[in-house]
Amino acid sequence: MKKLLLLTALCFSLSGCDYTPNADEQASAQQKKSLAEAQAQVGMPAIVNFQEKRMAKMIYEMRDQGIGTHSYIVNEYRGCLVYLGPSIGYGLPYATQYSAPHKPYSYTNVGNYSHGDDQAEPNGLFMPSDAHGTWVLLKDPNSADVKPVYIEPDVIVFPFRRGDLECK
Repeated sequence: MKKLLLLTALCFSLSGCDYTPNADEQASAQQKKSLAEAQAQVGMPAIVNFQEKRMAKMIYEMRDQGIGTHSYIVNEYRGCLVYLGPSIGYGLPYATQYSAPHKPYSYTNVGNYSHGDDQAEPNGLFMPSDAHGTWVLLKDPNSADVKPVYIEPDVIVFPFRRGDLECK
């Protein structure tokens, strides 16, 4: 009897499914088809040396070393660099987050995506997805300490001092 009820319920649930894709799903399916055709006709580039990937790896590794740098901002009126001082690393955009900004997507019990919730940073704050400032670790001119400095203008960071470009 249980099997009959389960089979009947399954038949009713399947027969009542008149699912029609919405416009976004239709556009996504068309895009997938178009990209598959482009891939079939063109294929992948014949990359054999992977120079850009090697360069990206080298940059990541060098950035991880806490390299001594020199930080500047641009004097927009004169077109020269204003020296901020010796620094460590290459600055960190203000919107960089330590933890994932959103909890992972998951399926709900009816097969739809759950977009999850925003996730706070370890300090309990919710960071913006975009912010213009940069955190730079500058050497304190009055001590041997390095301090985080928040800078709104765009920052230029060199691994060496560029006195030839500084405002005179």
